[in-house]
Amino acid sequence: MVSVTAAEHSSHELLVAGLSATDAKRVCAALDFVQPYYAGQNVIKGQDAYEYALTVAGVLAHLEADADTRIAALLFELPALAPAQGEEIEIRFGKEIADLVAGIRQLMRLHETTFEQQEPGKGKNAQQQAAIQQETLRKMLLAMATDMRAVLVRLASRVASLRYFAEQKLDTDRTREYGRTTLDLYAPLANRLGIWQLKWELEDLSFRFIEPETYKRIARMLEEKRLGREAFVAEAIARLQSEMAAAGIEAEVSGRPKHIYSIWSKMKGKSLDFASLYDVRAFRVIVKDVKTCYTVLGIVHHIWTPIPDEFDDYIARPKGNGYQSLHTVVTAEDGRALEVQIRTREMHQFAEYGVAAHWRYKEAGGANFAAKKYDEKIAWLRQLLAWKSEVTDAVVGQDEGRREWVEKLKSATLDDRIYVMTPQARVIELPSGGTPIDFAYHLHSDIGHRCRGARVDGAMVPLNTPLKNGQTVEIITAKGSSAASAGPSRDWLSQGYAASSRTRAKVRAWFNALDQQATLATGRGLIEKTLQREGKTAVNLEELAHKLGFAKPDDLFLSVGKDEFSLRTVEHALHEGEAAKQPPANPDAAVVTRKSRASSVAQGAKSGVLVVGTEGLLTQLAKCCKPAPPDKIVGFITRGKGVSIHRADCKNFAEMIVHAPERVIQTNWGEAGKETVYPVDIFIIAQDRQGLLRDISEILMREKINVIGVSTQSAKGQARMAFTAEIGSTAQLVKALAVIREVTGVIDARRK
Repeated sequence: MVSVTAAEHSSHELLVAGLSATDAKRVCAALDFVQPYYAGQNVIKGQDAYEYALTVAGVLAHLEADADTRIAALLFELPALAPAQGEEIEIRFGKEIADLVAGIRQLMRLHETTFEQQEPGKGKNAQQQAAIQQETLRKMLLAMATDMRAVLVRLASRVASLRYFAEQKLDTDRTREYGRTTLDLYAPLANRLGIWQLKWELEDLSFRFIEPETYKRIARMLEEKRLGREAFVAEAIARLQSEMAAAGIEAEVSGRPKHIYSIWSKMKGKSLDFASLYDVRAFRVIVKDVKTCYTVLGIVHHIWTPIPDEFDDYIARPKGNGYQSLHTVVTAEDGRALEVQIRTREMHQFAEYGVAAHWRYKEAGGANFAAKKYDEKIAWLRQLLAWKSEVTDAVVGQDEGRREWVEKLKSATLDDRIYVMTPQARVIELPSGGTPIDFAYHLHSDIGHRCRGARVDGAMVPLNTPLKNGQTVEIITAKGSSAASAGPSRDWLSQGYAASSRTRAKVRAWFNALDQQATLATGRGLIEKTLQREGKTAVNLEELAHKLGFAKPDDLFLSVGKDEFSLRTVEHALHEGEAAKQPPANPDAAVVTRKSRASSVAQGAKSGVLVVGTEGLLTQLAKCCKPAPPDKIVGFITRGKGVSIHRADCKNFAEMIVHAPERVIQTNWGEAGKETVYPVDIFIIAQDRQGLLRDISEILMREKINVIGVSTQSAKGQARMAFTAEIGSTAQLVKALAVIREVTGVIDARRK
């Protein structure tokens, strides 16, 4: 039989404080279960395992956590110290506690494999990157906690370790590292969860190891002034209590504990000396309701002189994490400042316990606790963590509904983001449903382009596998840099391989670049063939491009490759000046004899173009300007291809007139058949978004405009789209463009 000392008996009483008899018995059973396995064992920090478990559970008992949380705190080291017995947890204590223990173990391992492996960065940029990683790791801790109580146990375990270091008066590199990581990670996490009791203790204990001399100096100053300060505060409290009693107000008034790290932060941040700090002399007033808070505030300001700039109303304007209280600083008759905080009992419980208060419903009575605005509590938790943009308010119904919302609150996690790790323990934040492809592109665009496989926790997985919180991902890349061996697949855009819009944009950019290269090669080939055919292979391409109005040859090649610039214009530019020296041998071959003023529909054309003074002449619509009724048009007689029909304002046609005005012929639109259509180019600029191409295509389809060619490019969030469409008249196109301009994100839509 195990003997129990007086100290242990006292610890046992603390562990079951506030619990029902049934729950107290369950906690004691867990303690009896682990004691023989923890006996003589040390945790990784060198502390006795049994004492460590007692301390962690004691911290949670002080926060009035529920019985399951206290039991999990006693058990979570068991799988590490006695693996065989760790498997018995679910059998002995139930699945909920087993899952909670597993969640705590996961958070413990997470810290071991991430934060402690990262060396402090040097330089401003490295420090900024470290700060970003610390914030991401805080998010990951919360995201991986399927039950938020696991985070509470993790914070309590950190308090237990720091208390042990302080009791042993240790001053080593390890204790200083614990202090740094606590201030960087765990104290801000406690603050975000609103658990002030843990936040202040974590900060003070950490500061003790990081700045031992400063810590001792402030502690010494507090002690030297303690008697005078306590007498002053006691006298102020007595005076206020007398005034409140005269007004018939019941309230609890007590001095506030002094937190050394908080004092040091204010001295440093506001460049104040110790004597100038207001909250060194401070007390707190707790009343029954909000109305009484303001009544007490009036009494305080009546007794003492308020300092206007030092008043904060956190009741009317709560802090981001839900904290509420009235703060005021007043000056006593002798000139000494005094800080007073006024709040209700509910506000005080929230301020002390934060998110931990949500799990005390079992001891307070599930129905009573759940009845207190659970929809607001859930909304607060989501807003507090700042990782949910919208929260649906819930109407609390009967007890069963309340219990359901309690469970939702307990399992509130960051379900719109996931956090995974590189093999070097760097934490990566991805959207929920993120895949190895998203992970690869987050690391670097080149890694994404060359991604060919992935290992998740050491096992090969398909590239469209949704990742989960805490997994370690390794990307396998293709060797070589050619497009065939190192490019992405078009399936990544259409088959659910990428959950991130950022990833899809990078994949699209890759293929847009490939398409541009193909267009460039096509245009280059056409220009080279033209030069060979015209016997001008020695022409300087830079000069030719400038002569044709392009900044560089590649711009000319792209325009020709897209069929936006006529090769006839290139030919004219190559032979410019030759026509004046050598007139045509047979001028009649280039001039149309005007036999008649009659007009006829052009033979072989479905365009409905009338060429004045000719019959049976072949016509074709110029590709450079793509005319359509009722555009003003003119004709130009080509060599061997009949009459080329241009818009009157076509730039290419303007150059043709200069070189061969005798080839111009008058043309008009005639009556076209019902099925006659004309190709036109449409150009659209818009803010890139998912579904943009679909929305525009639906409009063109609704207006019965057939699209025969599409080209899109996206850069820096802006999409540039070119359509080749068949229309019956420009009126039909004008109507469609007006509708397209109303589409969300469209900046400009016009005929090219």
